Amino acid sequence: MNSVVPLETAKPPATRSALPRVGVLLVNLGTPDTADAPGVRVYLKEFLSDARVIEDQGLIWKLVLNGIILRSRPRTKALDYRKIWNTEKNESPLKTITRSQSDKLAAALSDRDHVVVDWAMRYGNPSVKAGIDALISKGCERILAVPLYPQYSASTSATVCDEVFRVLAQLRNQPTLRVTPPYYEDAAYIEALATSIETHLATLSFKPELIVASFHGMPKSYADKGDPYQQHCIATTAALRRRLGMDEAKLLLTFQSRFGNDEWLQPYTDKTMERLAKQGVRRIAVVTPGFSADCLETLEEIAQENAEIFKHNGGERFSAIPCLNDSEPGMDVIRTLVLRELQGWI
Repeated sequence: MNSVVPLETAKPPATRSALPRVGVLLVNLGTPDTADAPGVRVYLKEFLSDARVIEDQGLIWKLVLNGIILRSRPRTKALDYRKIWNTEKNESPLKTITRSQSDKLAAALSDRDHVVVDWAMRYGNPSVKAGIDALISKGCERILAVPLYPQYSASTSATVCDEVFRVLAQLRNQPTLRVTPPYYEDAAYIEALATSIETHLATLSFKPELIVASFHGMPKSYADKGDPYQQHCIATTAALRRRLGMDEAKLLLTFQSRFGNDEWLQPYTDKTMERLAKQGVRRIAVVTPGFSADCLETLEEIAQENAEIFKHNGGERFSAIPCLNDSEPGMDVIRTLVLRELQGWI
């Protein structure tokens, strides 16, 4: 009598819900919790005490920071924050926009129920630690950290990594970590920038004579020591010129937000506004490609302060082009970046 040998039962493929949970943490620079001097003081102290931001954290700097800057600057900066504050939510626009970016990314990835999206600020709240803790509490065994800076610099992208590593260093059971790379000349990013510029210009009642691409500045000494930020900004602007069909005379590169007495990357945005107006330029538009979301530096420093400089020196029409924010092109960039870096995990 022949015995019947049962066929080996194959194991069913892992269901999506059985896959290891993956966390995605969007991280932007940060913002005060309140638009008053105490709130700004807390934020500035944390920000300016970071050796990635101010590399010389010696005794002289500590005396200047605590004895001068933190006594006077919070009052003036609080006034600037109040000009742009989201009074409905009682928070800065940067926080409002970053939350929305997180929500929209989560919605875009909703068909992958093992992926969890959250957001954090490098300085201020919600903190990187709070973001990582939240993802771990939801069972995430793997985390993708996403510094929302197209151009890499030690004072932005690297300090996000520093903080993530500090948080993980306190954990016995660490999640596996990935970090997205800078995307300063990524095709999706350049296309989104170009589309946002063209869309905005089409809404204006005037035609700008030229466009200024203003990036956040940094001390020249940092670049001299090997920080690639300046070269990334140059590469972004060159790619944008090619996409828009503009030359260097029609799409200028400048650097804003200098602080202190050291030489920073040039040309300076405010000095460029003054020079162009005095040379007879009357209509101008400014784009800020280094910012993934509108914030104090774009909404107040560019749209208000630099607009006033331009007009005070003879300029007539000035338009600040919004950041990519949570717009459809902006979310395409973030989604493309995240899905690319999650390959093998989802």
